[in-house]
Amino acid sequence: MAEKYLILSDIHGNVSAFDAVLADCAGEDFAGIILLGDDIDYGMRSNEIIRKMIALKENEWKDKVLVNIWGNHEKLVVDKDLERLSTDRGRVMAAYTARQLTPESVEYIRNDMNREGIQEFEIGGFKCLAVHGSLEDHYWKAIMPDNLRGEYAEYDFVFGGHSHYPHVFAKFYPVENPELRNKKAVTFVNPGSVGQPRNQNPYAQYAVLSLPAKRVELRAVEYDVAYEQSLFPEEIDPFYKERLTRGV
Repeated sequence: MAEKYLILSDIHGNVSAFDAVLADCAGEDFAGIILLGDDIDYGMRSNEIIRKMIALKENEWKDKVLVNIWGNHEKLVVDKDLERLSTDRGRVMAAYTARQLTPESVEYIRNDMNREGIQEFEIGGFKCLAVHGSLEDHYWKAIMPDNLRGEYAEYDFVFGGHSHYPHVFAKFYPVENPELRNKKAVTFVNPGSVGQPRNQNPYAQYAVLSLPAKRVELRAVEYDVAYEQSLFPEEIDPFYKERLTRGV
């Protein structure tokens, strides 16, 4: 019997985008949920996203969340790890989010998310790795088709985020196994960003994995971009809201 897994990353405090994704996949029965980090920052509703996550884990997603790892923005805001940011506007943005976070949100990030940014797990007999970035840097350097930033031969699936670019591709590693013609397939999945896509598609993006077929759907759904943009205060560089218009 087929099993489906919902894969989400980089929500970035964008409630309209998150709600659109939930509506788009409503009615589907998921065997598990894989959350790849960066729930917060950039968008203006980080606390509301955290409240929704808590409610989902207590109800519809109860016992289904297999992975819930930190991204670099959880680390930025909670651990005050600001030295990795390359721009002043990014530091202003992160400091703003840190001031807005409620004690409940901070407690959830610290206690309910995996702060390592990486996690091994198994689904359907397949060995999996979830990492916000890559093996080279769990938070700040993303897996890309032309630069994997690590050795992943021991896994069947590798789920990554951070880049905000969706992808699905396979790499074949050499192994001593004549039955497989001495090749081992590893499937790499990045669901793209729910709340701040950067692949020139402004729609909220996510992925669904179906097993045992190994079928991955990269999905994109429209949401109310203008409303989310209207929430930004003047102290935040307009770059962060304007980029939502074109998904860049």
